[in-house]
Amino acid sequence: MSILVLGSNGQLGKCLIDHYSNEDVLFLKKKDLDILDETKLAKIIKNYRPKFVINCSAYTKVEMAEIEHETAELINSHAVSNISELCKQTNSILIHISTDYVFDGKLKRPFTEEDDTNPLNIYGKTKLQGEESIIKSGARYIIIRTSWVYSEYGNNFLKTMLRLGEKNEELQVINDQLGCPTYAQDIAIAIKNIIESSEFDHIDNGIYHFCGDTCCSWYEFACKIFEICNKKGLASPKSLKPINAVDFETQVIRADYSVLDCSKYVSKFKKPLSSMNKGIEKSINQIKKNRTKND
Repeated sequence: MSILVLGSNGQLGKCLIDHYSNEDVLFLKKKDLDILDETKLAKIIKNYRPKFVINCSAYTKVEMAEIEHETAELINSHAVSNISELCKQTNSILIHISTDYVFDGKLKRPFTEEDDTNPLNIYGKTKLQGEESIIKSGARYIIIRTSWVYSEYGNNFLKTMLRLGEKNEELQVINDQLGCPTYAQDIAIAIKNIIESSEFDHIDNGIYHFCGDTCCSWYEFACKIFEICNKKGLASPKSLKPINAVDFETQVIRADYSVLDCSKYVSKFKKPLSSMNKGIEKSINQIKKNRTKND
């Protein structure tokens, strides 16, 4: 089965490499293909004609998106529109990764795929535009919304906590925003589950939520990270201080509650959600292993 992965140098892309290393998958990093290069993008998709295109490319710098809004829109919306149009032409199924940032958090209960969207910031707005362009294109698609992604790869909250924990005796972490941390390796497994359980000629278009199994605050997430760090003999701060979001300097408005209801995915594909505790431990084990190799 031919699969094309766009953005394979990111967290999720690297995790997909781990799970598809011996199969017929073409992985393209940004240096191989800038998705804003419409001519090259069209040439690759039309020549390769994959059954599935997994789009891991995205502008994910939430803070900078408020400043670089044109770049964020080009990558998260305009390029996604081009990709979906090309998938329609080649009858490829587009698997696209979206985000909990399309919601405003005001329901105070887990958001389903059918709930109204109302992004609060530029990043969320551009990601929603990308979703809408896919649906309007007429391409065959599956959109996966996820949240609070972390792993042993790239830049993410877990790795930031490890770095700061080594240098600071006290850390202040937001305690009044709730979400579900999601291990990127588990997202890769979920994508593989979807592909393997789907009949190519009869796959249904749709949006699925997939995230971690635990609702927590950033502070609680950090506490769990350092609890496991202590067990592994890694450095951690002496003190973690919970603070409110209003006390944290940021230009971005974020939802106070961004928990996703993933029952549709579980019911359809009969697979579990991402375990936060196992995911953190696996990430830290791999990070520790990589450090040992480099020493």
